[in-house]
Amino acid sequence: MDIQENIVNKVAQSGLVTLDPAAFYPAGDRVIYDIKDNLFHGLILREKDFRDFIKEHDWTQYAGKNVGITCTADAIVPAWAYMLLANRMAPYAREVVFGDQDVLETVLFEKEMSKADFEQYRDQRIVLKGCGDTAVPVSAYVELTKKLTPIVKSLMFGEPCSTVPIYKRKD
Repeated sequence: MDIQENIVNKVAQSGLVTLDPAAFYPAGDRVIYDIKDNLFHGLILREKDFRDFIKEHDWTQYAGKNVGITCTADAIVPAWAYMLLANRMAPYAREVVFGDQDVLETVLFEKEMSKADFEQYRDQRIVLKGCGDTAVPVSAYVELTKKLTPIVKSLMFGEPCSTVPIYKRKD
């Protein structure tokens, strides 16, 4: 008895387009500069000491890096201190932002996504890939949802074989 089975790839026939948010992963090392190390007794920023640090610090170590400037200490840090850091880092760093690792990743992903042409996804059924080897911040999924919803036929999250519906245009 001959049993002949045709295996049909229903995912391939579904017309789904998989978009991997990791494709927008920005290049470059990440560095978080914590101003807490410049605080006197971990409490206050002394302007003279800080300005001396600004003059003496080797800013070239930030060359080509993405830098987030933050303060994890429970201290009041004047805005000018962050401004001085940004001023000295900017000529060397690829990107300088105010915030922690999450904020840095959000800004970097948003910059990369702003360069993309999403028009290619017009009237498509899109699946935003939900897992992979590259960590993608939730903020990137939110931004992609904002950009894709007005132009796609449907938007889903996950893998083509197992998706969570997010949006479906009513035609």
